[in-house]
Amino acid sequence: MAKSPWSKPVTKALQADGLELGKFDTSATPGFKGNKKDGEQLLAERGPVLSDLQEKLFANGRSGDPRSVLLVLQGMDTAGKGGIVRHVIGSVDPQGVDHAAFGVPTAEEKRHNYLWRIRRQLPRGGQIGVFDRSHYEDVLVVRVHNLVAPEVWGKRYDEINKFERKIVDSGTTLIKVAMFVSLDEQRKRLAERLNRPDKYWKFNPNDIDERGFWPAYQEAYQAVLDRTSTDYAPWHVLPADRKWYSRLAVTELLIDALQNLKLDWPAAQFDVEEQKKRLAAS
Repeated sequence: MAKSPWSKPVTKALQADGLELGKFDTSATPGFKGNKKDGEQLLAERGPVLSDLQEKLFANGRSGDPRSVLLVLQGMDTAGKGGIVRHVIGSVDPQGVDHAAFGVPTAEEKRHNYLWRIRRQLPRGGQIGVFDRSHYEDVLVVRVHNLVAPEVWGKRYDEINKFERKIVDSGTTLIKVAMFVSLDEQRKRLAERLNRPDKYWKFNPNDIDERGFWPAYQEAYQAVLDRTSTDYAPWHVLPADRKWYSRLAVTELLIDALQNLKLDWPAAQFDVEEQKKRLAAS
């Protein structure tokens, strides 16, 4: 594609500062001037760029570089988190990816602080970590369903900010993406799961029940954006009604983060010419 269809960097287009979810257009394509065809073409072009950067990150990790990237995907059911994992993360070498999905805590996890299971899944040096849901469940689902007292979950915003500060200080670049679909679009996606036998496994009857809590979730998400979007770990708010845009935007966020690491291929830890001679003589 000769001319970029982006009118502004995706990090700016999706910034959370001052955003009101009640006025948020989930079908928009912030910062992107093209259409679906343009987006799909650009995604095909940018995939190899992401793959090359990820390989450099992995190679540096093998050489002792402790830096990593952590992509946090947070959103209601059908927002497209799984599609991001398959179509974006799926374009890179899987040996360089640490993926974790956080559902209802297990009995063991419940015996620990809510951040215990998160710490255990943080990416190693050289890895792209992916969280399908995250520690934010403990100020979202927990808040909406009154699973703990308000004075308990109310303290967690500051705890999470401190936790993420430590993660960033340790060398991990955090990319936090909050994905939002409309109620109508969610209905369509749930209906598709019910109409296709190959999608039954993705359907959970509780997803319909959760639709009744939509206003409460919107309020909870607004608090998350207002209280945990920091300069070191900002939130990116992603309108997710258009899957092609979601996948392209996350690809661009990852490319931006990896480029900012200014990676190069690790230098050889051996005499290259000597090894060439040895190889020729073998």
